[in-house]
Amino acid sequence: MFNLNMKIFITLLAFSLINVWANETKPKSGIELRGFVLDAQTDHPISYANVLLFSSDDQKQVNGIATDDNGLFRLEGNKPGSYFLEIHFIGYQTKTVNNITLNSEKDAVNMGEIIIEPDLMSTDNIEVEAARSPVTYQIDKKVINVSEQLTASSGTAVDILENVPSVTVDIEGNVSLRGSSNFTVLVDGRPTILEPNDILQQISAASLENIEIITNPSAKYNPEGTAGIINLVMKKNDKIGMHGIVEGNGGYRNRYGAQVIGDYKTDKYQFTLDVGYNQRAHYGDEIERNITTQNEISSFRNSNGSNEHEGNRFRVRGEIGVEMSSADYFSFGGSFQDRENNNHSDVSFLEWTDLFPEQIKQSSNTFRSRGGNEYELYMNYDHKFNNSGHILKAEAQYEAGNGEELTRTELLNNDNSISNGTKTTEDGPDKELQLKLDYTLPFDADTKFEAGYQNELDYSDELTGYYEYDTQLQQYDFIDAFSNHVKYKRNEHALYSLFASKNGSFGYQLGLRAEYTDRNIELVEQGNNFVIDRWDYFPSLHSSYEFSNGNQVMASYTRRIDRPRGWYLEPFETWMDAYNVRTGNPALKPEYIDSYEAGYQAVLGKTVFSAEFYHRVNHNKIERLRSVYAENITLHTLDNVGTDYASGSELMLNFDPFRDWNVNLMGNLYNYRIKGVIFDEAFSRESFNWNVRFNNRFKLWSSAQLQLNLSYNSASVSSQSEQEGVFYTHLALRQDFFNKALTATLQVRDLFGTSNYENVSRGPDFYTYRKYTREAPQITLNIRYFINRQNNDRGKNRDNGGNDDFNGGEEF
Repeated sequence: MFNLNMKIFITLLAFSLINVWANETKPKSGIELRGFVLDAQTDHPISYANVLLFSSDDQKQVNGIATDDNGLFRLEGNKPGSYFLEIHFIGYQTKTVNNITLNSEKDAVNMGEIIIEPDLMSTDNIEVEAARSPVTYQIDKKVINVSEQLTASSGTAVDILENVPSVTVDIEGNVSLRGSSNFTVLVDGRPTILEPNDILQQISAASLENIEIITNPSAKYNPEGTAGIINLVMKKNDKIGMHGIVEGNGGYRNRYGAQVIGDYKTDKYQFTLDVGYNQRAHYGDEIERNITTQNEISSFRNSNGSNEHEGNRFRVRGEIGVEMSSADYFSFGGSFQDRENNNHSDVSFLEWTDLFPEQIKQSSNTFRSRGGNEYELYMNYDHKFNNSGHILKAEAQYEAGNGEELTRTELLNNDNSISNGTKTTEDGPDKELQLKLDYTLPFDADTKFEAGYQNELDYSDELTGYYEYDTQLQQYDFIDAFSNHVKYKRNEHALYSLFASKNGSFGYQLGLRAEYTDRNIELVEQGNNFVIDRWDYFPSLHSSYEFSNGNQVMASYTRRIDRPRGWYLEPFETWMDAYNVRTGNPALKPEYIDSYEAGYQAVLGKTVFSAEFYHRVNHNKIERLRSVYAENITLHTLDNVGTDYASGSELMLNFDPFRDWNVNLMGNLYNYRIKGVIFDEAFSRESFNWNVRFNNRFKLWSSAQLQLNLSYNSASVSSQSEQEGVFYTHLALRQDFFNKALTATLQVRDLFGTSNYENVSRGPDFYTYRKYTREAPQITLNIRYFINRQNNDRGKNRDNGGNDDFNGGEEF
């Protein structure tokens, strides 16, 4: 498969270079009209606004395009004459620019900055400002506007992602992107040592400006992760002076938090500080039914119980930026966080077997704790050779942390004395150093070359301990046979290059990335080492076509990888609790993913329609497998079971049914198929999956709005399990005070208590049914105060689209 993909890629590369050469040898004709489209209130660029050019003589449209990520538009190939422009974007008034004259004496006309105003609707002396769309579908990514997610304003990044169609979130807050839990999380374009789900559950919504989802990133970005990249864009002010946010939130049963974000900016310096603390808790009831079969004898265990999950986190981040000259910018920053998550469950259960049908009643108490602290330091340096996008970027990042985990399970007699107890611990340091160098060389307004180098060094030292309870001495004894010491080292080097160009309305980008991996896992006591010394290659191809009315279509192909890490590769037994034991597999192969996408976006007045179609093939699919270890004890292992396929589409429609009602309707429909071999037996499973988000925003009066979000995730399958569908409803009411300097938001999550999770896992020798019902509804009040919110400044310099900071995609 890879050889075929490389042949296709090389053929396309050769064809494109010939096409570029042929295009460059032709004399360019027509006059270019260019400019920037900006928001009147924030001075931010407006991406993907429709810019239409009309002839003044007959009022007919003669050209059109959509603005890029920097708000830049270029209308090419225009004839001399008199024209006028119209700029359209949802939530904004239509802007008309008259009296535009083009003549053959100039081959380009710069319109400068064109300011468009938010749509103001006045009725009975009540003025209502149209809000930004909660989710914007751009040609290469989805951008979630966090400020418009009222139902999750007091939560974390996970709560925000619940409102995105391509994302599903389970009862424990674990995120899947297009059906895959393997993806990469970046914070302001930088990786983190934390696991993706950990960082998503720890960063509060108050600290986020946007969340970008890039499902087919180019060769410029790390190819790690099956489903793509989730980039968390932190809040940072771009206005001169002092600005900030002070926020507090609280709810019943241990739900509260506070956040302070301050930013001070001058012409040359910028200081940012963000400090926050959050305490969160979830409570629920669970039912479980287990059947295990060994030597033709079946054992049964039915359980019922309650579960309490409480977590707290403290996080501080800061950054200093210095504009050393008009061409040089340097920034230095860092962050520290301390976290602790505790899970406590009390369960009553009945046990019996075929041979002994009399039911034995017992109870258990399980406590799980996971915490630690991490800190990060980073430096960035940008040098602009000119204002046309010729730029060199350098970045260094160091992260270090220490994680601690504890799991204790105790079986209790009727008098609450301990009849059996186990305890497991995991702790140790983790360090990571990353170096990055990016170079961009534009040949003209439409053609550029990029190249770069990245290096990543990882080191971890982990101790796992296992203890058993001595009922006579009433203490836990250390069991050396099930305790281990593992050292993990990884050194990766990557080189990439990109070539992007445009031929009329057709734009394309070709990329190739080469990565060298040197990895060693050392089992200290056993004296064993598991080494990888390998090169991998990752081509990418992106293309786009712009129609004369500003609508766009895109297509892309990328190759990605998911490397097994951590306990996945540890070949020894680790007891999770009294009924579950796990073991890793050092023979695991990396997953290689071929990802194909096509998309279309149309803007019709105030209505936006977007459609994406995708096909993903995952080779060497890694699955968590379950089997019987002993009577009523389950063994959890991993293996490359085969290949899975996901083919589907994502649809989005944003429109206003009435003047004070905005609807954002999003859906993801895909067919999932997996086939391969499990425990020497061939298998094949398939399901049609779909989820829908029906988000409504109502303007009640000039300073208040109501948001109602309805979501449904359909049933799905994996190699050994089936997940039932889930429906939930979130409601929020926001009231602004003092000219929007103060806002109060009351949010109610899972309004009708329907967010229940049911799962069935089965194999030749086991069956497990689990249902979890979370306490609902969850009610939280959020109070937010803005410092100098109304102050605005237009003193930013434009570089004609040359600024190429991390945007989650590429400019064609």
